[in-house]
Amino acid sequence: MTTHRFIPTIFHNVIGSLPPALHIADGDTVVTETLDAAGHDKDGIKQTSGPNPMNGPIFVEGAEPGDALKVEIISMIPTRETGFTRSVVAANVVDPEAVRDLPPRDIAIWAIDREALTLRLSEPVGGLENFVLPLAPMIGCFGVAPSLGQAISTATSGEYGGNMDYRLFGPGTTVRLPVAAPGALFFLGDCHAVQGDGEIVGTGVETTFEVTVRLTVEKKAGLVWPRGETADDIFTIGNARPLDQALQHATSEMLNWLASDYGLDKTAASHLLGQVVRYDVGNVFDPAYTMACRVAKKWLTRG
Repeated sequence: MTTHRFIPTIFHNVIGSLPPALHIADGDTVVTETLDAAGHDKDGIKQTSGPNPMNGPIFVEGAEPGDALKVEIISMIPTRETGFTRSVVAANVVDPEAVRDLPPRDIAIWAIDREALTLRLSEPVGGLENFVLPLAPMIGCFGVAPSLGQAISTATSGEYGGNMDYRLFGPGTTVRLPVAAPGALFFLGDCHAVQGDGEIVGTGVETTFEVTVRLTVEKKAGLVWPRGETADDIFTIGNARPLDQALQHATSEMLNWLASDYGLDKTAASHLLGQVVRYDVGNVFDPAYTMACRVAKKWLTRG
């Protein structure tokens, strides 16, 4: 298998059926450097506009509608010593009457220690003078071209992936995305140094990374929504608004997965999920919300 060093010259604020920037073989590895969510590169130079400029699309030979694209997130190396967030939670995550009491949502700069793999506010606020976080890299926005030739803003998400902002989309995670266009047309960008559940300030710590992924085609996979796997868990993703619809999509996809790969009918899967499922909130800031339905592998055996 070949490793490609992908240096994009054009960035996209949509995920869709656009001319490929790179063609690769099934199973190849891609190394690329991302911009931050506002379009700045590793030197802080603005290369394009936001939201969430994407590298890509990458055409994967052999990928056809009905297949899955397996995305192995191999590594994420920070390439800049600063990141940014908003300083105050978004209005839609607090009670309506509390909105008037929120301070301005200014930009806050974070210092990233690339040797210690930690980060902290460049200008700490009262009570957070000793607030130091471990680096926890994740890809905020990535996906494949949606169906019907659509091109959809990187501000949102759907069956194809997109701006899901789920903290488990980091190194060591394998993600499967339902292919809807020839070649899959894979995009990625919007990487975060760390982020809590929900992306409730409207950002993670937005910065730039060198990202390495391996892209493999799985034929006739039967996915509707994205699926993910870590060393300890499997999970499915639903993207929609309202939040209960996102949960429904994620749960339905998990029921399908438990049947196809683990031999559990709806009754058995319901007993399992009813007692051990964990629901994680991905994004509750953007137009479509994200829910993850997660099950620990220790409860599963292959059917």
